Parts: sequence; C-alpha cells; structure tokens
Amino acid sequence: MTFKKKSSIINAGGRRIGWAIKTTNMKRLGVDPACGVLDPKEAVLMAVSCDSFEFGKEDTNNDRITIEWTNTPDGAAKQFRREWFQGDGMVRRKNLPIEYNP
Repeated sequence: MTFKKKSSIINAGGRRIGWAIKTTNMKRLGVDPACGVLDPKEAVLMAVSCDSFEFGKEDTNNDRITIEWTNTPDGAAKQFRREWFQGDGMVRRKNLPIEYNP
C-alpha cells in the first residue's frame, strides 16, 4: 500500500525560479514532479508518496524531504536545468522532517 499526499509549491517572489526536491530515503519516499520551473506567483501541485513498511524495524529518524530553489538566469527558457544549482548562484533550501503515524 502506498500513501499519497498532495501539496503546492508556490513562487511568491518576483523572479522565475527553478526548484528541485530530494528525499533521504528514495526507497520509501517519492515526489512527483521532482523538479520544475515556476514563473512569479505561479504554483504547481506535487504528490508525495510513502510506500508501506514495518514501522519500528527500520530507522526513520533521518527521513526528510528537501526543497531547493534558485533564481533562473535572465533569458533562460522555462525548462529545468540541473546546472542552475551547481554554479556560484544562491541556492535556497528548506528541510522538512518526516513524522510517521504508525
């Protein structure tokens, strides 16, 4: 059985951003879509899924989802590029710890 939760990512700023989501446990946690580009004031609906597992038999203390975002270069196409996160530009990050309800 897989649990799914939908949530929105909203670009509240005034510039286009590229965003990417990572998980610390890719076998158990999934995100769809995992990356994208948002114009100012634009939003996207994403789904977070968790596959079933035996709680207490696996270490879940470090499970988290990390959202990273950065301004896109001026004139860049609205197509996600991983290299935006690898240069010397500012990358913002939000860590969301996962709390399971056994």
